[in-house]
Amino acid sequence: MRTKNACMLILTAFIWGTAFVAQSVGMDHLGPFTFNGVRNLIGGAALLPCIFFLERWNRKDQKKESGQEVPGTRKDLITGGIACGLLLFAASSLQQIGLVYTSAGKAGFITAFYIVIVPVLGIFLHQKAGWKIWAAVAAALAGLYLLCITDGFSVNIGDFYVLLCALLFSLHILVIDHFAPKVDGVKMSCIQFFVCGIVSLVPMFLWEEPRIEGLLLSWFPLLYAGVLSCGVAYTLQIVGQKNVNPTVASLLLSLESCFSVLAGWIILGERLSLREGAGCILMFAAIVLAQLPERKEKLQYE
Repeated sequence: MRTKNACMLILTAFIWGTAFVAQSVGMDHLGPFTFNGVRNLIGGAALLPCIFFLERWNRKDQKKESGQEVPGTRKDLITGGIACGLLLFAASSLQQIGLVYTSAGKAGFITAFYIVIVPVLGIFLHQKAGWKIWAAVAAALAGLYLLCITDGFSVNIGDFYVLLCALLFSLHILVIDHFAPKVDGVKMSCIQFFVCGIVSLVPMFLWEEPRIEGLLLSWFPLLYAGVLSCGVAYTLQIVGQKNVNPTVASLLLSLESCFSVLAGWIILGERLSLREGAGCILMFAAIVLAQLPERKEKLQYE
């Protein structure tokens, strides 16, 4: 795996981890479907000028890979964008519903189960993962447990919803893995956001009462979550996942939980316990271990 791809995925995890503050503040004035729908529409709109300038740039320099049109893949582009958008909507919605019944720490831990689900699903898709990858997965799970679970572990209906969310995020990673090498990542990301945003409008009007006042009070969290968490981070995920083993990609993205705790410690002055510090160290060690096969053995992922 190229260092550039790893950096893109780590930056994605960093943006997602630091965006938790914006999301929690925004939810003070907006319902989950309203917040989710508006921020995704903002994310899609933010990418439109990027696509326009990339198109013009690539007309001048056809050697540029980003934004280059691949012949015969328009159907793949639309199919991939719609599939990613629907999965993103379903996963985000289940996570929000689960948070009503379970703690944020447990939700973060269970959501990160995609680091186990992705390699398991990969077996059925004939995608092999070596012993170092499985060892990294085990280390990352242990780190996530130390990081997220502080008051014991019990199971309720909310945990089940979040587990379904983790399954859908796993499918989201695998769908991106399938389509990313074939299509322009920025365009597929843009379609994904508009699909997720538009579909979110249906439950928003059915079960919530969106008001202009709430949108105005939440303008900064919406812009932060829309432009950075959606527009920038999810696009980096799609572009960064090109030709990367999805199991390794899921491990890198799981650093989101680690960055969220560190951001709370550094920015908000929250207390970082020894247990949480050990969890962060374990997760970083797992990421380093996952990179070793790529560098030393130069394993290629198909």
